[in-house]
Amino acid sequence: MRYIRIHKEGRIILATLTLVLLLLNLYVYTKFPFWAMIVNVVISSFLLFFFAYFFRNPPRKVTIDDSGLVVAPADGTIVVVEPTDELEHFGDQRIQVSIFMNVFNVHANWYPVNGTVVKSIHHSGRHMAAFLPKSSTENERSTVVIETPASTQILVRQIAGALARRIVTYARAGKKATINEHLGFIKFGSRVDLFFPLDTQVFVQVGDKTTGNETIIARLNE
Repeated sequence: MRYIRIHKEGRIILATLTLVLLLLNLYVYTKFPFWAMIVNVVISSFLLFFFAYFFRNPPRKVTIDDSGLVVAPADGTIVVVEPTDELEHFGDQRIQVSIFMNVFNVHANWYPVNGTVVKSIHHSGRHMAAFLPKSSTENERSTVVIETPASTQILVRQIAGALARRIVTYARAGKKATINEHLGFIKFGSRVDLFFPLDTQVFVQVGDKTTGNETIIARLNE
């Protein structure tokens, strides 16, 4: 039987919403005409379905036989593929690949490579639209740097958007990063940037769709 798996980040929210809507419907049932009850039930059902859909957690497993391959950390659309100065950690030019997630995408984020987390830091910031270039450095964001077994470092940046108000990052310095495991979760509209060495072979272009923990987006030169 198929059912929607709910991500742990959404369970308390859904439980609270269910309780509030139940009490509201009971109140409407006792105080208002029957037609008002029907309207309220329809609206409540839509809200519950939307939040359950947003916090869905589809089971995804990928088997990689090439340690240099990079798997998409998020569902969404490629909005940037270009050389960029990455000044927060590397201090030099890197290839930037950015994935924009709209409100209908799965919002769980996966580790794109196997390795070890060498840095994980959260930055407060603005909440401008996540597809804007400045959002990478001015919005609220979390920066995670992962070192592969071949000693290549890549940077993954979770970025809040205009609607996003909370970035959850499970990565911690010293933690093992493993493909098929969640790196974090971004709530309501967001973006993920990746920064690779310039000799990385990138397989995606602007406009391509990605599926988190399934789409191969690049190969590191290891």
